[in-house]
Amino acid sequence: MLDLGALVAYKGKPAKISAITTHKFDLLFSDGSSRKVREKDFRFIHPQYAAINDTCSAGAMNVLQDFENESLTLKEITEWIFDDYTAQNAWCTYLLVEDSLYFYWTKDTVFIRPSEQTEAIQNQRNTKRIELESLNQCVENINNNCISDDDSRWLQEVELVAHNLSKHAKLLDALSLDNKPESAHKLLVKIGYWQEAMNPYPRRHGILADESHSHEIIVAERRDLTHFNSYAIDNSGSNDADDAISIEGDKIWIHIADVASQVECDSTLDSYAQNRISNLYLPDQIIHMLPPNLVPICSLGEDAKSRALSVGFRLIDCQISDIEVVQSEIKVEKLSYDGVDEILHQHAELSQISTLTKEHKSFRNDKGALRLDLPNVDVRLVDGRVSLRKQEASESREMVAEMMVIAGRVIAQFSLENNIAMPFVTQAKGSFSDEILEQKAHLTLSQMFKAARCFKRSKISTKSAPHSGLGLDSYLRVTSPIRRYLDLVVQQQLLNFINNKPILDEAAIKNRIGQTNVVISKVNKATRQSNDHYKSLFLKQNKGWKGVGTVVDLHGNKATILIPELGMITQLKLGEKPSLDDEIQLKVVAIDFENRLVDFKSL
Repeated sequence: MLDLGALVAYKGKPAKISAITTHKFDLLFSDGSSRKVREKDFRFIHPQYAAINDTCSAGAMNVLQDFENESLTLKEITEWIFDDYTAQNAWCTYLLVEDSLYFYWTKDTVFIRPSEQTEAIQNQRNTKRIELESLNQCVENINNNCISDDDSRWLQEVELVAHNLSKHAKLLDALSLDNKPESAHKLLVKIGYWQEAMNPYPRRHGILADESHSHEIIVAERRDLTHFNSYAIDNSGSNDADDAISIEGDKIWIHIADVASQVECDSTLDSYAQNRISNLYLPDQIIHMLPPNLVPICSLGEDAKSRALSVGFRLIDCQISDIEVVQSEIKVEKLSYDGVDEILHQHAELSQISTLTKEHKSFRNDKGALRLDLPNVDVRLVDGRVSLRKQEASESREMVAEMMVIAGRVIAQFSLENNIAMPFVTQAKGSFSDEILEQKAHLTLSQMFKAARCFKRSKISTKSAPHSGLGLDSYLRVTSPIRRYLDLVVQQQLLNFINNKPILDEAAIKNRIGQTNVVISKVNKATRQSNDHYKSLFLKQNKGWKGVGTVVDLHGNKATILIPELGMITQLKLGEKPSLDDEIQLKVVAIDFENRLVDFKSL
């Protein structure tokens, strides 16, 4: 049958056999081109070539019902459907087989599909056709800036890409856009499906949403310490107080919200917290480590009396002694930092606590502690508007921060004395220059920026070692069990120890440290990117922003500039080489919102 002049199909195109050699056939196409191919690379259609076209009628398909599940030749099927086996009719049959609705090839014969299989394929095609029409309509609606409810299915796919929960959305393909979270985010904002204030970063980094859990309060025997004045000092409006401070003569008490009595080791709630690791304090929301309905049960100062794990100790000449850890009941007075700043020097107990913390900070400084006060801002979203507020140092904040450092030192010492496995926080000595060490109390912004890169990374380990940045021989974090998982682990260990219950060994603590390290990187990325997102939105909402930046590093004619008002860093090429700590007037020239990038220019 493979004679000169035969009609064949090569890669879906009709061709004529114009010459035959030993192993190959010369094919001539209607456009005048030719090609040498092997027999296996083309399919025989008809012994006589004729000019054919792809305009075909379906033919009498019903005549093939008796041949279902059988195989026939292309010639036989053509004769049944079209009566005549002409080149044009044979080509139409070939196209039907290639379409694969009624038939498919089995080598050189054609298998006739059963009717139910044909019906299923047709239904699939109809579904795809309707789907394609819907997608094309969505594209048209977007181009005309008039999306409708019918477009939601395609936009929900785009949302999944924007949240990094999917790698592909058909609408992005149809619009010739990259299947990347940033491209999806940009599209959703552009068409108004998302507001600019929408924060995609928690979901994008796999942060678990808050969930409620039913919980019955677990009752425990407690020492009555309600005769103390216990002060919980925090930001105004805070409703999840972790800690409070009391003083009794020469004895200090630090009271920590007793979360561990409600969230026992290896319980369902413990697993819940372990999967989240930390609270996220974002400009638009707080995502909690614990079920939100449990937070007020544990927080200090929510009721007339609060349940606490209280740590009592003496601090004489900055040496710690007489440590005791008890489950307690206390009365808490909630105060704000601003309120304490106003009364600090007139309030006998608060003034005494402040004096002790200042002495302890001097003790740490003498042991090499180094703290950098690089500018930072609080970012808040209120009613769709972003506000930035520079974090200001105050005596009350310094006092509370130092007391929490003391608490970490006290519990580290208590744990070592009693051989309790703990997640200690350590930090090796940094590589600081003599200039920084000599001037550490009065560093310029550029010196602080340089010093920040000289710190060694802190580590969490079951082996106690010095924390050079704090100037302490041993240290752990303990005062925030509502918002930090490893603080909760420390509290669980303490609670079980004082109640003569089994405690976790080093291997179990290492496992919890490992889980924390995995999740905390996601928490940190979600927090950092959320803040950058809303800083970018602030600048979009405040067009024409101008401000001052400080030069903190130089590389040739390129300057690294810190902008205290925004808590941002940028790099600029400046015409005249500036000096470190020079102030530069800046304005915004471009904002890449979805990538959280802002370009500045000097004025």
